[in-house]
Order: sequence, then structure tokens, then C-alpha cells
Amino acid sequence: MSGSQKQTAASKPAQNKLWGGRFTGGLDPLMEAYNESLSLDKAFYAEDIDGSIAWARANKNVRILTEEEFKEIERGFGVVRKEWETNSFEIKPGVDEDIHTANERRLGEIIGPAIAGKLHTGRSRNDQIATDLRLWVRRKLFEVKDHLDSLLKVIVSRAENEIDLLIPGYTHLQRAQPVRWSHWLLSYGSCFARDFRALNYVIDELNHCPLGSGALSGNVFGIDRRAIAQELGFKDLCLNSMDAVSDRDFLLKTMGWGSDFMMHVSRIAQDLCIYSSQEFGFVKLADAYSTGSSLMPQKKNPDALELLRGKSGTMHGLHSGFRVALNSLPSCYDKDMQEGTSAILTTIHLLSTSTQILTGVLSTLTTCPAAMARALEPSMLATELADYLVRKGVPFRETHHISGRVVALAEKEGKGMDELSVAQLQVVDQRFGDDARGCFDYEAAVERRTAEGGTARGRVMEQVEALKVLLETGKMGD
Repeated sequence: MSGSQKQTAASKPAQNKLWGGRFTGGLDPLMEAYNESLSLDKAFYAEDIDGSIAWARANKNVRILTEEEFKEIERGFGVVRKEWETNSFEIKPGVDEDIHTANERRLGEIIGPAIAGKLHTGRSRNDQIATDLRLWVRRKLFEVKDHLDSLLKVIVSRAENEIDLLIPGYTHLQRAQPVRWSHWLLSYGSCFARDFRALNYVIDELNHCPLGSGALSGNVFGIDRRAIAQELGFKDLCLNSMDAVSDRDFLLKTMGWGSDFMMHVSRIAQDLCIYSSQEFGFVKLADAYSTGSSLMPQKKNPDALELLRGKSGTMHGLHSGFRVALNSLPSCYDKDMQEGTSAILTTIHLLSTSTQILTGVLSTLTTCPAAMARALEPSMLATELADYLVRKGVPFRETHHISGRVVALAEKEGKGMDELSVAQLQVVDQRFGDDARGCFDYEAAVERRTAEGGTARGRVMEQVEALKVLLETGKMGD
């Protein structure tokens, strides 16, 4: 017999294991470590305690517990909670398999097993972990929402205060048309506003209580599930007990939301990496969010932005990985679902820190108006020439071609389009008048974009006000 076999045969399941009665042989030590989840789900200690107290109260109300027994359980959990909060809770390896086992084991040590042993009546770890997860994710998503609120406030503030700055707008990473710096900021503000509204939906969807579903078939003692849900702050119950214990859609929705959000984060990070480069120089990043090179002393690297960009890939992987873990599972609870604990812990940490880092980057960067102005060049106003002729009744398809010929002429002459004389413009097309040179004004070009959502000052301020309404009410203004 191998050493591993001897060790396995010698140990039976610990007496406090919630499933040990049917087993006579012990776990392989490797399996013990492979199976435990306390190293992860101890993060849910407060939610597990809250759920257990609500459960005990429900059992008291159907006379499974006396008033005195309930008070002892509530008192004991007060001690347990304090130990977790002060980092003095003693975890017993090989005994405390998960947060449920650990909390109940410690409760029994404090108030005695005779009372603590009644706590789990009618409850399964299946509905217990489903409840813990929903409570914890809900609490953490409200924190993420607060961070997102702060991010949007920074964007709104900068957009309002820096509305006079113009930059090139880019398509295909090529200079396209002049826009307000504020308009660029608000383009991402619009992305994050969608994320803000979508997060409200994710929180609303997970806010259903599974506790009282048992292992899969429900509760036989007539407990009041609605009273439990109300105590724990849920808006409603999970409808079906079999679905309640196996539903991890709320984790997928959280990760899916995170994947969308981090895609937006990655894109603004990429833009800012470009804009902060020496080749562009539109912005300078604060030292707090940059690092240097170990070899080249002149370097100032946008590490915060690069990490944000990279971590978006991590987020996409977490979402895809857990979806694959759930795919094709049979109904009700399966241990595969435990993979969701690691994934959601990482997800929440990544979302929380990334939102705060991006907020820090945006609130501390310095704009460089001179570099922004230098990047504006006359060919970006080619569409203005086309639009000028449209106002004279020329079909746009024709004006587009005419404007292109003006661009070619300027290139041939080695000049900027704004340096061409009216006579030279008229060589291309006689319909150009003396007022055509008014097309070569960046501010005027921007101010002509007066349709809703455009880059004209008034329209940009409308976007600012709409985001302010969102932040105040949770809804975009009409």
C-alpha cells in the first residue's frame, strides 16, 4: 500500500463535514486540497453570516428553533463576524472545507453543537452558496457603480471645462475632420453611460433570493421565503427551486457586462497611448500613472494605459471560460459551478481597480493645446469645400470629386489647401467664390456641425447635460 493510500484509509471525513455521514473512507489529501474552496469563498463570510441569521429567523418562525436558540445563534454569529473582521478567525485546514463549514464549525464552538447543529435544518449548501454569491456580487457591483459614477463625473467635468480645445478626429487612424476635444471625451462618456445603464439591469436581474430552495426540491418546513428575501434586501424570489440552485446566469451577466465595459476601457486606453506619444503629444500623463525604462532614462511609459488594455483580454477570457464551464451541465447544482467563485472574484477586482485607475489617469493628465492645434491641417477641411458647393446647389457626388481635385492641386503645388488662392480654386471649378476661403477655419467648421450629437459647442454642451442627468437620476435626459 502506498503512503498516499495509507493516509487516505486512515482518515475518515471530519465530523463537522456537512456531508460526512454516508462515507467511511477519507479523502485523498490531494482531493481534499482540490475540493476546498475556503481560500476563495471566505470573501463571502459576511454574506454567509447574514444569510444564516435570516435562515435561523425563518426557522424560529416555524418553531424549528426557540426564541432563545435563535438569540444564541445570532449572538454566536456576532462573535464569528468580529473574528473575520479583525482577521482573528482561525481556519482549520482539512476541516474547514468552505465558508459554510467554517462558519458553522466556529458557531458550534461558541454556542455549542446542540443549538448550532439545528441551523442547517432544511438548508443545503446549494441554496446557501447561491445566496452568498448573489449578496456579495450585488454589494460589489454597487461599489463598481460608484467608481463608474466617479469616472463619468471626471469626463463630464473635463468636457465642460476644456470645450475650446480642438483636435483632429480620426477614422482608420487617419486625420479626418476637426472635432472638439470635449466631443472625443464624450464619445467615451457615451460608451460608459451605456455601461452605467446596463449595470443597473445586471444588478436588478441578480436581485432574486434563492434561499429556501434546499438542495433542489424546496423546503418541507413551510418557511417564509419572502420574509427571508425581504430581510436580505432582495426584490423578489427565484421562481423555481431547481433553477435557483443552479442558476449562474447572474455571474455570466456580470462577466459579460465586465467584458463590454473593459472593451470600452481598452479603446480609450489605446487612444490615450497614442495621444500621449511624442509623435502626437496631445496629452501628458501624470507621473503617478507612468513608469520609466530600466535602460533608457528619457522614457516615460504609459504603463497604466497598457495594463488597462491588457486586462481587457483577461476579462474576455474569464467570461468565455466560465461560459464553457457551464455549457452542457445537467440540471441543478454541479461542482463545476465552483469555478465561478474564482472567476467572479477576479472579475470584481479587475473591474473595480480598472475603473479607479482610468479615473485617476483622466483626472490627472495634462492637455497640450499647442500640439493639438499643430495637428490640425487644411486637408481635414476638404469636406467643407464640398459642402460649400452643395449650398450652391451642386450635387454632393460632384462636389466630392471637385474637392478631391483641390486636394490634389494643393499636393502638386506643395501647399496647404488654405494657401491656394481663389483664382487657383476657380481653375478647379468656377463656382468657387471669394467666400470659399472661409471654409479654411477650423472653429467655423466645428461650429457648422449643429445637428444633435454633433461637435458644435451647443451640441457638446447638450451631451454634457445629458450625462449630468444620468448621474443624478440614473436615466439619460430626453
